[in-house]
Amino acid sequence: MRLLLALALLGASTSTTAVAQTTAVQWHQCALTADDAEGVALDKAGAQCAEIEVPVDYSRPGGPTITLAMSRIKAKGNRIGALVINNGGPGGASLSAALDRPDVMPTVGQRYDLIGLDPRFVGRSTPIDCKLPFAGWPWAGGSTRASYGRDVAVQADVARRCTREAGSVLQYVNTRNTARDLDRVRVALGERKISYLGYSYGSYLGSVYLQLFPGRADRVVLDGPVNPLTYGPQLLEPVGSVNEDNLRAWASWTVARNSTYGLGATTREVLASVDRVYRHVRTRELEIGGHKVGEGLLPMLFFVSMNDDRDVPRADAAVLVQTLVKALDGPVEPRADLAELLDLILSPAMSPMISAQTAIICGDRAAPRDPQVYWRNIQAHRSAEPHYASITRTISPCAFWPVRPQEAPTRIANNEKALIVAAEFDPRTIYPNAAVLRKAIGGSRVLTVRNARKHGVFGEYGNACADQKVVSYLFSGTLPATDLSC
Repeated sequence: MRLLLALALLGASTSTTAVAQTTAVQWHQCALTADDAEGVALDKAGAQCAEIEVPVDYSRPGGPTITLAMSRIKAKGNRIGALVINNGGPGGASLSAALDRPDVMPTVGQRYDLIGLDPRFVGRSTPIDCKLPFAGWPWAGGSTRASYGRDVAVQADVARRCTREAGSVLQYVNTRNTARDLDRVRVALGERKISYLGYSYGSYLGSVYLQLFPGRADRVVLDGPVNPLTYGPQLLEPVGSVNEDNLRAWASWTVARNSTYGLGATTREVLASVDRVYRHVRTRELEIGGHKVGEGLLPMLFFVSMNDDRDVPRADAAVLVQTLVKALDGPVEPRADLAELLDLILSPAMSPMISAQTAIICGDRAAPRDPQVYWRNIQAHRSAEPHYASITRTISPCAFWPVRPQEAPTRIANNEKALIVAAEFDPRTIYPNAAVLRKAIGGSRVLTVRNARKHGVFGEYGNACADQKVVSYLFSGTLPATDLSC
């Protein structure tokens, strides 16, 4: 590929270049205005912010540039180095990632400079926005050819809008370029090596960085591991079955609280309540808080609500299903959190994030162009995955994307070191991914959290054993001799 030569040149950075770029970084306060809530929070935490320029196209290092925005909270104690944090997504902003996960980050911040970084074309880093009227991807294909046809039209519209609004840069939106940006950040910070903490998609970004820049990473934690062999537009295909299992587990939890939620005295009865809602939206939309919920949206609500087995999220999911069941009899007013979720999904508010997410995934791996491929896939799995196949296996905007990926997907095969953190019943990045990534990164180890139904563990799940083991690795730099579990 034509970018390989540029990559080789980039990998030859000298110490002189590092010093020059380091001195060029101008740290300043983070708040852009008095109303900039993120910037104000960063300033309050003692952060500094800065920008660096990187090539749009790494095959033309002297060509046009874009701006990357980063933050830094300096280590409070005996400093080990700089830890770059990526919140995942893809397309997730991470400028203020150091402020997330308050149960662990203050401890980590004793020994590390905590670096938040908005990836290219995200947040403050020269963002793209396809001007989407609502969060149209992922959007479910529904139960009939007609409903699937509506989904196909939605995805084609996303691709058209992105072509119109961001077509000039779409070929440069991909994980390999983001990994190259990450190494420019390392140089700008004046670090011989950087440490890295990546969640979900961030585990894939970290894996690509390890592959492209061997020897440049110190301590690496990859939480919620993505399978590097299958990452791309169809990355959700394998998660339908584990989400069905998580739905059943939630139903069992709800049975024990039937006096509170009234959804059923047995697991079968609770799932029957769910199925009533699914059958209803085949022919008539639900009216909730001034919004209409139909076949395209309903599976998304279940997908985002049944992804955490702790009591509070499960209770929130039960209230959601309560509301949906009540809406079978007519319009209802939802609780504030559901109203906020619907407002967010069904408005342009998520357009920048969905735009970047779509562009990154479509830029990393090509997708089948024939809509019938996805319809057949949904049909083949509908009986085994009745609540999720229509969303995890449906078409994406990548089927209509105007540019093909500029490089082949990165083959991860190295002997770098990393700690891979995986929940046994992760509903987003399935547990077998950990074994695939363990094999691909030869020096890695896996830390498994048994019986956990949660995506994202370190500092997010409240498992003291897992948190302690990750912090121990980050502080000592020594991976366990064997895989571990909590």
